[in-house]
Amino acid sequence: MRSNPKDWKIEQIETLANRFGIQVRKTGGSHFVFYHELSNIAVTIPFKRPIKSIYINQFLILVDDIKDKL
Repeated sequence: MRSNPKDWKIEQIETLANRFGIQVRKTGGSHFVFYHELSNIAVTIPFKRPIKSIYINQFLILVDDIKDKL
């Protein structure tokens, strides 16, 4: 994910979120919100394909923030 932040699908991000205990809230619209109780960071990712690399990088920041607190 770090070496290639392009061409990710929302399903793949959801799978990784589950591995790290990251919650996923579907807004009912065209976005997903990823968050964790140990972090103040929430990442909103549009369900549009392809997912831009900026959203992947934000998701990685969330993962790193959680790992630092475990």
